[in-house]
Amino acid sequence: MSTILQTRGLKKYYGKGETEVRALDGVDLQIERGTFVAIVGTSGSGKSTLLNMLGGLDRPTSGKVTIAGEELSKLSDEQLTVFRRKRIGFIFQNYNLIPTLNVWENIIFPITLDGQKPDKKFIMNVAKMLGLDGKLDSLPNNLSGGQQQRVAIARALASKPAIVLADEPTGNLDTRTSDNVVGLLKTTSREFHQTVVMITHNPEIAQMADYIVRIEDGKIVV
Repeated sequence: MSTILQTRGLKKYYGKGETEVRALDGVDLQIERGTFVAIVGTSGSGKSTLLNMLGGLDRPTSGKVTIAGEELSKLSDEQLTVFRRKRIGFIFQNYNLIPTLNVWENIIFPITLDGQKPDKKFIMNVAKMLGLDGKLDSLPNNLSGGQQQRVAIARALASKPAIVLADEPTGNLDTRTSDNVVGLLKTTSREFHQTVVMITHNPEIAQMADYIVRIEDGKIVV
């Protein structure tokens, strides 16, 4: 296996002096290609801050993040935006689907933003595996929460990104749907050799991952 994601001495501090908050305080992390990793921690432990750093959504105070050989801190804001769109798939808790676009249009939207041509065969395979092949013409508001989350997963996979980052993807779902969604993430990771990093506060959900990273007070605990 080869390393797809690496952080070295990653720090994110807010404020100064007595009000300083060390959201991340020297995180070293290495994730191998094709693995499904859960990052767990209590509220305020730094797990969401870490995901933001991994996704290039925020810049660290110090340290570095390298994805697929690209060091994010060396990219300009514009280069980082393009890199995120092409190389990182995001799955958010609130789905972030566009209500006026149907399922197919939502899935391919990030690809068309780049002026690229979607790989229809690959995307149809993803949609079929996620049970969406009969819903491609539907609008998001005609779907259940679980179905909308599956559309978000398909959208994240559609551009064949180097890594998929999932931020509490089951937070708004009932237990059975949550298990199904995480099972699908695990399956898509295996089927499409995708690297998935998932933030969760739910230890039962985390157990479904290949391995678990625990974070407390901005540090990884072994």
